[in-house]
Amino acid sequence: MRSPCHCSSPCWTRVSSPNSTVPEACTSRLASQRHCPRKTRSRSPARNCGLPKRSRVKNSLMRKVSVLPCPGAGWKLLMEDPNVPLASTPGSGPPLLDSTALRRPPFFHSVFVGPEGLRAAWRILFYLAMAWMVDYVLSFALAPMLSPDLHGKALLLSRLVDYLVQVTAIILPAFVMARIEKREFDVYGLPRHSAFGKFFWVGAIWGIVSITLLLLMMRGAGAFYFGGFALHGIRMLKFAAYWGAFFLLVGCAEEFLFRGYTLYTVTTGMGFWPAAILMSLLFGGVHLRNPGENYVGGLGAALIGFFFCLTLRRTGHLWFAIGFHASWDWGQSFLYSVPDSGGMVTGHLMKSSFQGPAWLTGGSVGPEGSVLVFGIIALLWILFDRVYPQARYPTVSLKEVPTSSS
Repeated sequence: MRSPCHCSSPCWTRVSSPNSTVPEACTSRLASQRHCPRKTRSRSPARNCGLPKRSRVKNSLMRKVSVLPCPGAGWKLLMEDPNVPLASTPGSGPPLLDSTALRRPPFFHSVFVGPEGLRAAWRILFYLAMAWMVDYVLSFALAPMLSPDLHGKALLLSRLVDYLVQVTAIILPAFVMARIEKREFDVYGLPRHSAFGKFFWVGAIWGIVSITLLLLMMRGAGAFYFGGFALHGIRMLKFAAYWGAFFLLVGCAEEFLFRGYTLYTVTTGMGFWPAAILMSLLFGGVHLRNPGENYVGGLGAALIGFFFCLTLRRTGHLWFAIGFHASWDWGQSFLYSVPDSGGMVTGHLMKSSFQGPAWLTGGSVGPEGSVLVFGIIALLWILFDRVYPQARYPTVSLKEVPTSSS
């Protein structure tokens, strides 16, 4: 029924009943009016806008009347905020502003919680805090084995145990986060059914072939010489096995730290490729802390890390990258006996040497600091893109950023 309204846009009035639902935007009025001898109207339109007729029965209770707001006011709010959705009820007249759209979560709540729950940055901080705690506890418990004053075989064993502690501290908190986030651990890049399977060994072959090709290019340029053997017999086999296990732990630790749980979590906030760029830059920046490293080597590490992100995207897990990483480092440090990110290892196989400018040989950094490494990385990217053209990385649910298809 129509209600008298003295504004330019008349309002609508509905009498509520037990079976009717009144929108939140409506107001309810329970009134008792004194007897009015005749219909009177105020000269002020604003005073009577949206009010029902006065009762003609003295001191009697009026029925509960719901008066909808004036459409003019609604359109005014709509002009101020065109993104506010409208809600309309069939037969109730003009559309109304949805009151739920006007609600805003508290600022403190929005800082920590996003569309997908706890925001990615806080999840990563929680993960890193747990990793630090696990590393601290294990290092304290194994302090006698990790003493820097050890020598000989004890020192080699200490290095192996140190990286074993790091792998545990990096992977174990991811199991906890998987339970908290109600996800499978495998989505973080280390599916257990693929452990040391086909992709791991294929990646290992790609890694050893790549470092061999790089050194052959340097040999062709007259900047590298293989030399003779420094180890023989059983001693050679022992060091080969030791450094193989050592660099396997290095590959697991670095790959899962930069392209495992962290990359997956950052992907939920900004998409895969922006997250891959960010984590690759961090990967290169961490390598700058190594003694003897320079900016060319750091850039090379960042680019090879970005290539590992491509392998993760196309294979769906980190096993190819771990195999490549381990064999690349093993080939540099033990097999060809050249500096790896600025460091040499004891018990290397050959007596190799460099000759030429630092931009070609890599200087103290080793082959990773040579300009030729950028050509190897570009070649790896092209070949891998051709061999594995389909993306297999787990689909990450995003509400803020659309997923990419490659």
